[in-house]
Amino acid sequence: MWELFTLQIKVSCARGRFGSVYLVDIELSIKKMKIVRNKKAAANRRSGIRNSKGIFKGGVFRLIFYVFKLLFIIFVAGSIFFVLLFRFVNPPVTLLMIERGFERQAAGKAWKIDKQWKSFDEIGGPMKRAAVAAEDQSFLENHGFDFKAIEKAIKKNEHSKKLIGGSTITQQTAKNVFLWPGRSIVRKAFEAWFTLLMEVFWGKKRIMEVYLNVIETGDGIYGVEAASQAYFHKPASQLTNHEAAAIAVIFPSPLKWSATKPTEYLRHRQYLIMRNMRRLGPLEF
Repeated sequence: MWELFTLQIKVSCARGRFGSVYLVDIELSIKKMKIVRNKKAAANRRSGIRNSKGIFKGGVFRLIFYVFKLLFIIFVAGSIFFVLLFRFVNPPVTLLMIERGFERQAAGKAWKIDKQWKSFDEIGGPMKRAAVAAEDQSFLENHGFDFKAIEKAIKKNEHSKKLIGGSTITQQTAKNVFLWPGRSIVRKAFEAWFTLLMEVFWGKKRIMEVYLNVIETGDGIYGVEAASQAYFHKPASQLTNHEAAAIAVIFPSPLKWSATKPTEYLRHRQYLIMRNMRRLGPLEF
């Protein structure tokens, strides 16, 4: 309004009685200018809102990316840390042991985790050979994965309702020590990652030692030392080939099978394990 009033006075003074004609033109032009300015302001406000929305969306995506990146770094660093830690420190407990303990309590049984850690040298040769003969005959040659066994297992599973595993001893140890029980693609992916780390940082000797000390061998029984004492009342260092094979044969299903009460199927499997043990001969780690 101040701009319009000033222009009216100036034109009236300059043009006299014809000022009214010019005043109308000036008023119209000023109104048009104001309309144009208002449209520009509205357009600027709309573009500002769109830009702010775009910035907000971009900020959310950046935040999500940052969170995932941070979690990935934490996972990689944490997994390497624990793999290096358990290279020198014996794993005190596993998720499977805890889960089985709660299952026993739910069934009205007492909590039980019977395990006795033994070093690699304190475990007899027959038990080591039996484990390799039963679970992973290429253990000393493979790098954590036996692709022929995996391919064979996939083909058998296509025509069988009962799932057959193709996991190596390293993969089984990775699952037992670092992961949860069960079957899923996600768990298999984590298992592959920890398998690679263990092959790099542990070596075959440490992998075998941990495997034979944490594997489930009965109801609340873990490791071959506890199994040897429970089934044959002797240390694992004194097991015969026959006894070692009897323990190794129950590895796939220790809650259903018994080393001292084998079925005909288990006896046949035990015979095959002993035959493979003779074929393997002494193992050099």
